[in-house]
Amino acid sequence: MEEHHGTKIRRIRRKPVDSTLPDTWEPSDQRCKRVLLQPSSAEYQNVLAQFHVTMLGKYSKIIKIERIQNERWYKQYTAHRDDFKRRYSQINERLLFHGCPSTSADQIIRECFNRSFAGVNGVKYGCGVYFHAQASYSHQYAQLNSTGEKTIFLVRVLIGKTCNGDKNMKVPPSGYDTTTDGQHIFV
Repeated sequence: MEEHHGTKIRRIRRKPVDSTLPDTWEPSDQRCKRVLLQPSSAEYQNVLAQFHVTMLGKYSKIIKIERIQNERWYKQYTAHRDDFKRRYSQINERLLFHGCPSTSADQIIRECFNRSFAGVNGVKYGCGVYFHAQASYSHQYAQLNSTGEKTIFLVRVLIGKTCNGDKNMKVPPSGYDTTTDGQHIFV
C-alpha cells in the first residue's frame, strides 16, 4: 500500500493475517508463544470450568492459565483434522488432560508431545502419549515444581477410530488411530 502526501511517498508494508489461525490468537513472530489468559476472558472461564468439573474440587487454587500458540503445530493439527474429515463421517475430537513434571511441561511447550518419551509412567494401553478425560487423573502425574506448583495441559486431541490398547502395542493396529482403556484414557 502506498500513501501520497504531496511529493513524498510513504510505503506501508503489512504482514497478511493468516486466516487459518484461531481468532483468539495474538499476533506473534515467535515460534512458540505463551499467552497469559485473563480471568475475565471467556477462554479462561471455559478452561477453568473444564478443569473444575473434572477435578472434583480436589485442588487448592489455579495460579494461572496460559494458551500455547505454535503456528506450525496448529497447522499440522488442522491437516490431521482435515484427513480425519475425509476418512470418517464425523471428527472424533476431545478436550483431554495431560499431567507431567514441570521439566516435561517445558519440553512439551517447546517441542510438542513426543511419543519417543512414552513409557515413563507405563504403557498399560500401548506406547504413546497418555491423555485422560478427567483432570483428577492427570493431576496424579503432575509433579510439584520447586515453588510447589503443578502443570496440567488441557489439549484438543484427535481421537479418530479407537481400539482397546494393551502393553504390547507400539502403535495402534492398522485401521485405528488411538488406543484406549475404553472410557477415559486415550493414547
